[in-house]
Amino acid sequence: MIKLIPTEKLQTGMFIHDLNCGWMDHNFVRSRFAVKTEAVALKVRALGVKEIYIDTARGLDIVEGPSQEAQEHQVDAALQALATTSASDMPRVSVQREVERAQKLHGDANRIVRDVMGDVRLGKQIQLEQIEPLVARIVDSIFRRADALMPLARLKEHDEYTFQHSVSVCVLMTSFARALELPREIIHEIAIGALLHDVGKAKVADEILNKPAKLTDAEFAKMKNHVVQSKIILQATPGISNIALDVAAQHHERFDGTGYPNKLKGEEISLYGQMGAIVDVYDAITSNRVYHKGMMPTDAMRKLLEWSKFHFKPELVKAFIRAVGIYPTGSLVRLESRRLAVVQAQSADQVMQPVVKIIFHTRGYYLTPEIVDLRRSHDRIVGHEDFATWNIDPLRWLPE
Repeated sequence: MIKLIPTEKLQTGMFIHDLNCGWMDHNFVRSRFAVKTEAVALKVRALGVKEIYIDTARGLDIVEGPSQEAQEHQVDAALQALATTSASDMPRVSVQREVERAQKLHGDANRIVRDVMGDVRLGKQIQLEQIEPLVARIVDSIFRRADALMPLARLKEHDEYTFQHSVSVCVLMTSFARALELPREIIHEIAIGALLHDVGKAKVADEILNKPAKLTDAEFAKMKNHVVQSKIILQATPGISNIALDVAAQHHERFDGTGYPNKLKGEEISLYGQMGAIVDVYDAITSNRVYHKGMMPTDAMRKLLEWSKFHFKPELVKAFIRAVGIYPTGSLVRLESRRLAVVQAQSADQVMQPVVKIIFHTRGYYLTPEIVDLRRSHDRIVGHEDFATWNIDPLRWLPE
């Protein structure tokens, strides 16, 4: 049986089935392994994770702890509750009018962040006048129609991950802040902080940053230090706001005080830092890397809900899920009819029933594309699918 237990109960002889944290939050080679020594148990406890999954068929058991099935049922019930909670609908323009602008904007954003990181490596100061117009365009796009830019934020190449992750976090944070109905001038500052939140990685050696394997303890410590470096760099940037600084300096802090670099706890972490932590984890665990396959978005939402017991403020996690959607725009889903569809737009009143474009049948052939509003259909989503599994090009099927 797979069982969820308090990490403090971990002992030698148990078999860890899942470390129950993001892949960037630990440097174990695998997430499943036997606990052969007390030193290994201590290292797991030091991660700050409050609960882990053990496999009682492969190691020692304890009486307490729900089964994985029971835990998943509880999390799914929370998702279903979110699905029946209305979010405020936002005025939107046609996706067709926005998607071309969004594609150019996404390319420009990746190029500008790459250039900024290159300048920082050379010891140059960040010039906000290079960033401000780009951020204004991102905010404008999200306000006009988030469905156009959000799918592009999910597309990443392995060797461009650092830059593209920064752009993705910026897009997600802007949409999140918009859904929270924060003032536009504050959203603008949040977006700047999100775009620059990982600028300290420019101070991390390439062999660590791009290592195609798990990091050693020493390398992991240097990687974690990028947060301190980001704060130092941004504090030296003329015109940077405290809001932007909080996003960058606090995005690895955790609500229960187990994060880094300052182990801030609860409301010691600003709203913007709390938002950044949620978005950074979501984008990281849904992204493919050389040695790590990203989760499907809905699975990532389940994890965020589960981890919100300790690491994140539950109300903010729920707000983020409503903002992005349980089935995010641009994702591939399987319908009960065995057809595959790309999510086109969110339905604010029914987040489990978005507008989709049906494109493929699981028997292995393309269908004549058909736009379907699942609120008015007998068909329903039964799960997420991976574009690569079906050899479908996600760029071909962007919302239109």
